[in-house]
Order: sequence, then C-alpha cells, then structure tokens
Amino acid sequence: MPERYVSVRWPDGPAQRIYSPSTVVEDYFAVGQAYPVDEFVATCREALLIAGDRVRAAYGFPCGSASRSIALVEAHAAAFPDGDVVVEGIGS
Repeated sequence: MPERYVSVRWPDGPAQRIYSPSTVVEDYFAVGQAYPVDEFVATCREALLIAGDRVRAAYGFPCGSASRSIALVEAHAAAFPDGDVVVEGIGS
C-alpha cells in the first residue's frame, strides 16, 4: 500500500509530519492550503480512518500507525485552539 506523509505547519510555527498508510490524504488536502485547526483535525481524522480501513480491507487488520497519527494530530491541536494549519507538502 503506498504510504504518504503530510507535512503541516501549526499556528505559531511548529511543524509536524503526519503518516498515512494510503494515498487517500491526497484527496483531502492540498499543498499550500490553510485549514482552521478544528477543520483540519476533523478532515485528518476522516482521511486517516479511511486509510486505516483500506489497510484492514487489504490485510485483515487495522493500521495502528493511522490511529497513532490521529492521536498525535489531536494532541497537537489541543495546544492550538485558534489559527490555521498550513499543508506544506504531501509525499512519500
């Protein structure tokens, strides 16, 4: 399964690299696009749940790394209740 990493910049500067086990994130995010924190978290959760489901369909078990990515995004978001998250890149 082709994995992808989404590189983002949180409000006030911190960067994060988010793992996805699937290319589905390319359907949800655009490089250079800014998303309000709450919208970014919801969209990220949706995309990563779909990515995890694709792993389950292909291999018969869920993707723990997708679940971990969701948890890490939610943890970052707790520190930034306002502002925008900017997608800086999507790649392998």
